[in-house]
Amino acid sequence: MTVFTGIILYLLIWWLALFCVLPIGTRPDQQGKLEEGGWRGAPQKHLMGWKILGTTGLAAVIWFGVYLLIESEWLSFRTGILAMPAN
Repeated sequence: MTVFTGIILYLLIWWLALFCVLPIGTRPDQQGKLEEGGWRGAPQKHLMGWKILGTTGLAAVIWFGVYLLIESEWLSFRTGILAMPAN
């Protein structure tokens, strides 16, 4: 895996992990005071900083697992059962 491929793969995993982490810990505002800019159902505290840090850590762990799988011989199209037949 090249550096560019690794970065792109990490960004894709990070983006997907963000959508998995976003709903964690959100509690909707029951009153939803429109005059203050709120809306019923909008989260009271979004905790976006913690969610971004959590997403970064989760994506790093998943990326490392995917990297090990790609670099291993266990899942290879060059050798083993997945290899193309020789002519």
